[in-house]
Amino acid sequence: MRDFRDIIIRPVVTEKSMNMLADNKYTFMVDKKANKTEIKNAVENIFSVKVDKVATINVTGKLKRVGKFEGRKPDRKKAIVTLKSGEKIRLFEGM
Repeated sequence: MRDFRDIIIRPVVTEKSMNMLADNKYTFMVDKKANKTEIKNAVENIFSVKVDKVATINVTGKLKRVGKFEGRKPDRKKAIVTLKSGEKIRLFEGM
């Protein structure tokens, strides 16, 4: 089994994700191979909270050009984690 800290890569801090904090939803970049059960267990063990629901989004990398050369940014996976009512993650409190 993988370590929980290998599944959760980093939190997503954008205007849209900060607005979702009012609905008790937190957004994280996660490992592309992680499923919803692994993400739920990782968040519960790392932050000591109870997770209600997990939604995942596969984000395709954008096409980038430098002169005549084309490349692509890497694909990634986001997870929107909904916590049970009354639960908070202290990492996001000061933002």
